[in-house]
Amino acid sequence: MTPGRRSGPSTTSPATSRKRISLPDRLNTLPAYEHPPRLLGVQQRLPSLRDTPIAFAHRGARAHAPENTLEAFRLALKLGANGLESDVWSTADGVAVLDHDGQVRRLLRNVPIAELMRRDLPAHLPTVDDFFTDVGDNFHFSLDVKSPAAVVPLARAVGSAGFPVDRLWLCSPLESVLDDCRTSIPGAHLVHSTRTQRLPRTFEQHCAHLSASGIDTVNLHHTEWNGGRVVMAHRFGLNAFGWDIQYPEAMENGLRMGLDAVYSDHVDMMVDVYGATIGAVTRPF
Repeated sequence: MTPGRRSGPSTTSPATSRKRISLPDRLNTLPAYEHPPRLLGVQQRLPSLRDTPIAFAHRGARAHAPENTLEAFRLALKLGANGLESDVWSTADGVAVLDHDGQVRRLLRNVPIAELMRRDLPAHLPTVDDFFTDVGDNFHFSLDVKSPAAVVPLARAVGSAGFPVDRLWLCSPLESVLDDCRTSIPGAHLVHSTRTQRLPRTFEQHCAHLSASGIDTVNLHHTEWNGGRVVMAHRFGLNAFGWDIQYPEAMENGLRMGLDAVYSDHVDMMVDVYGATIGAVTRPF
């Protein structure tokens, strides 16, 4: 030690010194893994409502295959996800289709799917019927219901395929759409997707309102969750879902705070962190 210089505390922060999950080199091929943000993590895992939290592949394995394609959905299951996520719209002739933006490019302009017949859509854009026929039903399925017009066509497709409604999670920021889903697809889970700054009431009041309304899940961006909010949601019997989790440390943090489902583009990362934090991801059967 230099004479006359006092020894001070270490400048290493707890977040810096905390051991990070070691992931296989194969996961470090995507830019998102190179410099993930540091998080002050939850040290002890809090309980989830679900015995097995759901690992949803956002739009399929979109970090590895074209999003919302049958290829991406099949790959997500091969990589170990036990849930798939997509967005549902209706065509002009009442066919439920999977797409994020709800528009297709035609003659140098974007045309809403709702204005087109199924036969006029690109071949790569799957119908919900195509999805169930190709991918099966051994997974949880989270769907953003993008339009009230999509509810009845979706109900027909779910009924035709015989997909178990207790594995169907229907999401919307509009409670009126969730009411339509309850009527047309009885038994499906109803998920209110929102941001805390949009709430007209406190989070506790909102949880009480959702529970009283028969909505069983609240879905927030993962950065808006903390252990206290998860516990509060659980106190009202609500599942706590966290979306847009793209880094290993954020994934570990979300699982440790007791989230009941997580969503990620990077399915391989999600599955490996899940395994290191909870145990192997298990499918419904």
